[in-house]
Amino acid sequence: MPSHLLSIADLSYSDIINLLDTASDLKEKRKRGKTTDELKNKTLAMLFEKSSTRTRISFEVAMTELGGHAIYLNYKDVQLGRGESVADTARVMSRYVHAIMARVYKHETVIELSEKGNVPVINGLSDLEHPCQLLADLLTIREYKGKFKGLNFAWIGDGNNVCNSAMLACAIAGMKMTVACPPGYEPDVNIMNKAKELGGTVNIIRDPLKAAKNADILSTDVWVSMGDEEEYDQRLRYFKPYQINSKLLELAKRDVMVLHCLPAHRGEEITGEVVDGPNSAVFDQAENRLHIQKALLLKLLA
Repeated sequence: MPSHLLSIADLSYSDIINLLDTASDLKEKRKRGKTTDELKNKTLAMLFEKSSTRTRISFEVAMTELGGHAIYLNYKDVQLGRGESVADTARVMSRYVHAIMARVYKHETVIELSEKGNVPVINGLSDLEHPCQLLADLLTIREYKGKFKGLNFAWIGDGNNVCNSAMLACAIAGMKMTVACPPGYEPDVNIMNKAKELGGTVNIIRDPLKAAKNADILSTDVWVSMGDEEEYDQRLRYFKPYQINSKLLELAKRDVMVLHCLPAHRGEEITGEVVDGPNSAVFDQAENRLHIQKALLLKLLA
């Protein structure tokens, strides 16, 4: 297990399986009301440049239920918002806390935090990747499908940071991935090459109907991510054909599972009947953020 989690590619297949096993065990114990204090007297600093629902709540609850403490730090409320360098912030925070989770705009920020500090750093989201989300997705897929190898994972929509992490996760886990997106919105080419180096199969196509055909998993994200609001009207025009709806579900396998990292904009990237329908694993997926992050914190801090 590495000392940081900046990219899903930081983890080996055995690292991922170990995390999933631990998360499943913690999930079951939580249902039975069993608790642990393995992170007693440990503190996680949660640094937010981007707002969040699931990331903040899941990490804060995770630390609490493991006996530790989490501190919420908004960029505007700390000296980073007034010009203090990331390097100085990392050096100081490392003397106070036992780990840093950062949800930021630029991936370089989490890299610098890990290089200049001396405590574990977790990428809670950057413009390049969202590894914690994909760990929760893998946990959900294993719960529903019981395996990874040979599954067809179809991503419909924007080739964004979540899509980037999905390419790497699919490569490591042995799933075949197809990305259906409009021209100019492809996933990061360097990450795609990295996924192929890891043995992954990634196909970029334009037709969402072809991507959905025989898919075991259909996954998407919002069409307009934080920071892209100025492109709202343009993106809605370009992405209109890339909606997960009942038509796509009919082309996929009968037991296809639908994933969405939330928040969902019903009527845009996904219809309400799908996100709330029998094929949706969206809310199990959201819950699993808590369990996988507990497992991750234990591995990095216990």
